[in-house]
Amino acid sequence: MSTILFELGCEELPPKSLKPLRDALQASVTEQLNEADISFDSIKSFAAPRRLAIQIQGISDKQPDRSEQKRGPAIKAAFDSDGNPTRAAMGFAKGLGIEASELITINTDKGDYVGYEQTIQGQATTELLPTIFQTALDNLPIAKRMRAGSSRNEFVRPVQWAVLMQDDAVIDATIQGHQTGTQTRGHRFHSPDYHNIAHANDYEKLLDGLKVVADFDKRQMLIKNQVKALADEVNSDAIVPQDLLDEVTALVDFPIALRASFEARFLQVPQEALISTMQADQKYFCLTDKTGKLQPYFIFITNIESKDPNQIIEGNEKVVRPRLADAEFFFLQDQKQPLFALTESLKTRVFQDKLGTIWEKSERIAKLAAFIATLMQQQGTKIDIEETVRAAMLAKADLASSLVGEYPELQGIAGTYYARLNGEPAAVAASLEEQYLPKFSGDVLPQTPIGISLALADRLDTLVGIFAIDQAPTGSKDPFSLRRSAIGVLRILIEKQLPINLVALVEQAIKGYSTSDGSKIAKMGDTFTQVMAFLNSRYRAMYTEQGVSVDTIQAVQAINPHMPLDFDQRIRAVQAFSELPQASMLAESNKRVANILAKSESAVADKVDESLLHESAEQALYQAVQQAQTAVKPLLETADYTRILQTLVSLDAPLTQFFADVMVNSEDAALKNNRLALLKQVRALFLTVADISELQL
Repeated sequence: MSTILFELGCEELPPKSLKPLRDALQASVTEQLNEADISFDSIKSFAAPRRLAIQIQGISDKQPDRSEQKRGPAIKAAFDSDGNPTRAAMGFAKGLGIEASELITINTDKGDYVGYEQTIQGQATTELLPTIFQTALDNLPIAKRMRAGSSRNEFVRPVQWAVLMQDDAVIDATIQGHQTGTQTRGHRFHSPDYHNIAHANDYEKLLDGLKVVADFDKRQMLIKNQVKALADEVNSDAIVPQDLLDEVTALVDFPIALRASFEARFLQVPQEALISTMQADQKYFCLTDKTGKLQPYFIFITNIESKDPNQIIEGNEKVVRPRLADAEFFFLQDQKQPLFALTESLKTRVFQDKLGTIWEKSERIAKLAAFIATLMQQQGTKIDIEETVRAAMLAKADLASSLVGEYPELQGIAGTYYARLNGEPAAVAASLEEQYLPKFSGDVLPQTPIGISLALADRLDTLVGIFAIDQAPTGSKDPFSLRRSAIGVLRILIEKQLPINLVALVEQAIKGYSTSDGSKIAKMGDTFTQVMAFLNSRYRAMYTEQGVSVDTIQAVQAINPHMPLDFDQRIRAVQAFSELPQASMLAESNKRVANILAKSESAVADKVDESLLHESAEQALYQAVQQAQTAVKPLLETADYTRILQTLVSLDAPLTQFFADVMVNSEDAALKNNRLALLKQVRALFLTVADISELQL
């Protein structure tokens, strides 16, 4: 058992790709070793700006030997009547390089055959590794490969060196056009020369001494700890997004965190703009106080151990100052006119060629948001209709601002700042940012009633409009993010406990496209059908992400509820029902009931004639159904679907007994029809919640 070390040295690797490249390399090598039946104790990957490496410990020296059985012709064809091998047998033996006398008999279900069992010697691990590593490199997820100089080898960056060792010896190979050796390089500035690796186990320790922390996770933890320590010194919290942390970790070999500052006057600018420019452009970690307010500090990670860190700090302060000044300029420039004045330019800004301008979209959103606000008001929510309309007309105004022009990610956020500065009502100002929530899967939802109305109206207007012009998502293409918008609508209605019907919302959104000049939607009926189908199709994506089984979703979708909140309540009820011991039998019985009713050649009656119930089992089922109908009625009025299904569990025993004792398809037509009517009532009871027959329990 030995240790293998592989390292590929390159020019600086793409920082956003370093971690995925590391993970893909390890996964591929691991998979290939397992396929080759090469055992090992552990495998560890390394990734730094100029290297990708793999260290495998406790690896076997060779593949295990294996036996392989070759089967030849049937015994009857292999030997003649005197027991001598035929030409068929001798030809088979010759092909294997053996004598016919060495053949054995193989017994199978289809008869006896001649054969031979040979031992295949396992290959040495060192013979297989070069191909394994080269294959892993070839399969890395690299969008665009490049060649260096006259080399025909392609990689994400020019390759400078390659190491492949078994313990203290080189495994001779050519990988990515480079002859393997035992020499690596340290930090580009602190230790740029080649250094010999004495043993594969020494790799990480050697690089530590050469100012390279090769372990990506260890390097990232060093950064996190240093950033936290510097933030604590000024009683602040660091904003450390994982994507930014991964990128910064990939940029440095030897991380050293330093804290710098900027002028407090910049804090009058929306902090989102300052944070955006410092994170995106400079890769800085911003600091906030305990309430989340930005502080005039930032932390950056340097790759050099400087004798005079203050020079580096001052240099970064000089670099960031003009960027913050730009944000300040745009912010002050926008304030020279009120927010509402910016809406004038929206009249010439196109939302979509066939759907008109952003101003026209704002008008549609205002009408739809007012409709939604009215529904919410009727349900007891405190919401001002006039303020809702005002917010809708201001919602897209900041798209014409200089700040959003420079920082597109601030749309909505900038509007909220400007609305507050203009003295707009607090509810109106807050809703301008909230209209874009949720922005991604799992994101927070709008909190204010007006924000909820705008978020729903904006998404529904886009959904209806884009479907109306035949631009629905296809495959992986979804340029208008309609899938995300649809799930946003469902999440808001469900998680905000809004009992609002999707039919009413979609119909109202379609009406919004009608003007005095006619409608922008040529086929209103088709658009309605397509949008409703699209919204209903998103339930599956949304609930499977939550761990809900597909059959549970299908059981609810089968009855097509139009209210997302109601849909969710049914989902939760079916989930609870599925955990009951009687659920499996009831699901099977429901399938049987559904199949029987589906095969009926004539319409099944709604009422049961009690006088035709002759069998004790059908009488018992009828009584159980009557009791269940009485118990379910008040529960249905309160939409207590969980208790409804718990109540219907009482039908398990009588329904099972009914199928055991009663012939549904009786030759007596009256008895048959009456029994079908009874089963129809059973099915109707379950369909008040979901189609339980869809469950796979």
